[in-house]
Formats: sequence, C-alpha cells, structure tokens
Amino acid sequence: MNLTPELLNELRRFDTPTIANALDLVRGTRSGEGFSRRPLVAANPGAAPLVGYARCARIRALTPPDEDAATIRERRLAYYRYVADSPADSLMVIEDEDGEEAVGAYWGEINTCLHKRLGVGGVLTNGVIRDLDDLEPGFTVLGGRVGPSHAYVRVTAVDVPVEVFGLAIVPGELIHADRHGAVRLTPEEAVALPEAITRIVDAERELLTRARQPDFDYAALLEAWEAFEKRRV
Repeated sequence: MNLTPELLNELRRFDTPTIANALDLVRGTRSGEGFSRRPLVAANPGAAPLVGYARCARIRALTPPDEDAATIRERRLAYYRYVADSPADSLMVIEDEDGEEAVGAYWGEINTCLHKRLGVGGVLTNGVIRDLDDLEPGFTVLGGRVGPSHAYVRVTAVDVPVEVFGLAIVPGELIHADRHGAVRLTPEEAVALPEAITRIVDAERELLTRARQPDFDYAALLEAWEAFEKRRV
C-alpha cells in the first residue's frame, strides 16, 4: 500500500506517544511489542517527529577493522549509493554493533549534511552522535549517546535487518520516532491512525479540561473518567 505524502505529514504533527496510544485503538488492544525499550538522545528535542520508511545499515567503531582499507571504502560508497537511491519519505535506521560499548560517532556535521542532501529526513541510531551545534538544519538525529570521537567507525552491513533500543526493524518498514522513542506500524494502521488520533486527543482534552476546574474532586474524577472511556471506544 502506497501512503500519500499528505498522510505522512499529518502523522508528523503528533508526538510518538500519541501515535502509540492511537495504535492501541486501531489494533483494539494494548501491546508490549513494536516499540523501543530503551531511552535515546534527541540532538534537537524540539524537532518534528521522524516518519518514514526505514533504510537500514550497521556500523561499528570500538576496535580496529580486520578488513583492508579498499574493502571498507567500497562498502561505505555502496552505503551512500543505498542512501541516494532511497525512495521519498525515507529515514535511516543504523545499528551500532558495539551496543552499550559504542564509542564512535558516525553522525555529526558531515554525515547529517550528506544524508540531508541525498534526500533522507533523519536518523534513528543506537550509536554515538556529536557536533550538536553544527548538525544539518532540518535533519532529525535520534541517537544512543553523545561522544567526541569517531574512533574506528565504519559501515559493516547495508540493507539488512537491525535492532535499535530493543526494537527490531526490517528495511522498508514504516517508523514513527521522536525524543520519546520509536514505534513500528503497518501502512494499513497508518491509514487508520488519523481518526484514532482525533478520538484520543479529543478525549484527553475533555478529561484535562474537567480536571483543571477549581471544584475538581474524586466524584468529578469518576464522572470525567467515565466520559473519557466512552470517547475512546
């Protein structure tokens, strides 16, 4: 199913927790799967959410490579070709294979500039980020930690399944991510989300409006919560 740019732009208006809540309505049940499990670092906490199709790769940097320089260079250029060939509304999802020992920043001033110019909107990575004051404007960076060095960073695999922050992602999957984390959704769920979001937002707005009244008490909470539950159904 091909999603319209208008629908994806609509989903960018809402933070990822709202999307997660709306997905529960769409699916008719809560879930303990399909979302990130560990905290991340947003280079710009106020940036718009990343919404798009995953372009996936793996990197590592902790130890020196055991491959020759020519092989490493060839794979890096193949990676940039992969980025350049990305369809519209793509985002990068990069797994740092060093995991909790990740030390090498792949994402800084240069790579955010190159990727933005090659047509992708941002990156979700468990790896290291740097150059926080010089990142390319309009390119969203969600990383695992901040660090100063690139160490021995190199691309190890391109167009492969990855796992970041406890969330498994396959190339081409639709992702919604912001400073809170990431969720995975199907195109069919994305189509149903705007209606579900409206129900969630309206129900929450009414509940909060009642809660902020000066005479709000437990009895008013029971009444307000009953109305809230009915609006969510």
